[in-house]
Amino acid sequence: MSQSRGFLPDPIGGVLWFGVDDTYSTVYMPMYAGMKRVPRSLAVGTADFSRFSWDSAFWVFNFVSNWAYSRYADMIVDIRKVQGELEAKFLADQAEVEKAALDLHGRAPGLARDYLTDYSVRIADETVGAVAPARETLVWRYLDGNVRDSQGNVTHPKYPDSWYRRIASERGEALRNTSPED
Repeated sequence: MSQSRGFLPDPIGGVLWFGVDDTYSTVYMPMYAGMKRVPRSLAVGTADFSRFSWDSAFWVFNFVSNWAYSRYADMIVDIRKVQGELEAKFLADQAEVEKAALDLHGRAPGLARDYLTDYSVRIADETVGAVAPARETLVWRYLDGNVRDSQGNVTHPKYPDSWYRRIASERGEALRNTSPED
């Protein structure tokens, strides 16, 4: 999503709310039009499709979304909580960030661009860092299809009835012919 606000100087008025991978599980980060450099977590080399890296926003968000596919209805609740907290903070800070940038722009436009660059780069790299504990929590909570509560107690939720029907339909005869000792 982008904001194009002509009532502000271009480096401040243009904002790309950038997210990586699945729209429902990414975190949209404000990247200002006046940025002078790309955040390390989004840069070519770090965001290398042929080499996995926890420093890369691409790989961090792809890991989270791909891990969630195994138990999506449960995991998306945890993912959306982290996403909501981060995005709410960015939105809450936006007016103050832009007021400071506008003040700097009035004195020296380059200072405003430096400020917005530093802000957007910091936000991107902090977001990747903030998602790290969330991804580890997802692995811990949902290991092997189980679900842990906040105290670490494991439950073994049932699969949907449609899954059991499909297994019986596709493998029923083999299951009937298997003894417990097999």
